[in-house]
Amino acid sequence: MTTNPVHVVGGGLAGSEAAWQIAQAGVPVILHEMRPVRGTDAHQTDGLAELVCSNSFRADDWTGNAVGLLHAEMRALSSIIMACGDACQVPAGGALAVDRDGFSQAVTARLEAHPLVTIAREEIAGLPPPDWDSVILATGPLTSPALAQAILTLTGEDELSFFDAIAPIVHLESVDFGVVWRQSRYDKEGPGGDAAAYINCPMDKAQYDAFIDALLAGPKSEFKDWEHVPYFDGCLPIEVMAERGRETLRHGPMKPVGLTNAHKPTEKAHAIVQLRQDNALGTLWNMVGFQTKLKHGAQTEIFRMIPGLEKAMFARLGGLHRNTFINSPRLLDASLRLKVQPRLRFAGQVTGVEGYVESAGVGLMAGRFAAAERLGRPLSPPPATTALGALIGHITGGHLEGGKGSFQPMNINYGLLPPLEAPKHDAEGRRLPNKERGRAKKRLMGERALADLKAWSDAAQGDGEQQAQALTELGV
Repeated sequence: MTTNPVHVVGGGLAGSEAAWQIAQAGVPVILHEMRPVRGTDAHQTDGLAELVCSNSFRADDWTGNAVGLLHAEMRALSSIIMACGDACQVPAGGALAVDRDGFSQAVTARLEAHPLVTIAREEIAGLPPPDWDSVILATGPLTSPALAQAILTLTGEDELSFFDAIAPIVHLESVDFGVVWRQSRYDKEGPGGDAAAYINCPMDKAQYDAFIDALLAGPKSEFKDWEHVPYFDGCLPIEVMAERGRETLRHGPMKPVGLTNAHKPTEKAHAIVQLRQDNALGTLWNMVGFQTKLKHGAQTEIFRMIPGLEKAMFARLGGLHRNTFINSPRLLDASLRLKVQPRLRFAGQVTGVEGYVESAGVGLMAGRFAAAERLGRPLSPPPATTALGALIGHITGGHLEGGKGSFQPMNINYGLLPPLEAPKHDAEGRRLPNKERGRAKKRLMGERALADLKAWSDAAQGDGEQQAQALTELGV
């Protein structure tokens, strides 16, 4: 058995998770991160697993939300991303949000301290050297131009990319609490136990209409060679949403439901802008769903039209960064290896998943695949009934019939898992209302996923123990 290291290129969430899983399996790993040797348009530090957009890992309830189920599965498989996320959480209602700086520092410290992890600060320009026989490319949406071009040349695929938008961050001390109030939607408590995790800024109809007019008229950043930007629908810039209809924002990030104005409890707001805590100190808050391609000067002017933010001071304004992803269903096999050059695996957002946890989840699986291969015991993907298995299935087997260019990034959702019949009656035989049937169905899908994941993990562990015993008997 070879003891050559596995090489992981890219120190984001996926690369960090992959490196951790490989090292925890007893295989040496070299993690290559180009920052600070070469910076990006979105990163601000040289820390591993830096969060460049939101600080939220989204819903944390495995019984009723698909991303919460993914959280639970990753925790069960000893994910470094979930462990550090849990350790660095900040209040966020029903979501798991983290102190972004503390989170990155925690991931970096754990990897630096691991005896089987070597961190190399260097850019891999072009394809990795031929003598690297096992490589995971986890370079994410900000893949360096040289490496991106090398991948395209190797695969012969047309480039697929879209632009991710970054939301602004506001200093808490500049928010007017005579206008805004603290409350989570429907007073739902999150993993931090806080039912008032969001700051809410109410708008009446006149204020909303004026805000929409300003969004539509405001100057936007322009880019070459993209007349029709293929944005991911889960991360649309706010002004693009406004262009799709004046009421779109009221039914999206500015919906006023589940909230009661503490200052005027009898008045119903026409629209509400929410801010979510962004750091552990609670001094920074990001504008939920307010990704934008407005020019910076226009952002300051327009966002100060929001009640309670008239004197807002911004720690960071919004912006755009390029997100490159490959046509994974055509290019990758079931263990995330490049079909034309199997020594190369892909992980994270570059594979066509969207979201922090999804990217890390694919990194987790790529790391486990690579470690198992190095140890001489190839690993099958998790069952399709699990969130991790569903993600792998989506990026390695979905959208083939749609032809080239049909593959688009996707978050984890129940639609990717095999269907399950919703129960019609409760334990006492009473017929369940449709809403309760839906909740019961999601819980059953979660229970099925966690049970199937445990069986898969136990079988893989058993195979590993048998392999180790056989090798010991042979004197290896």
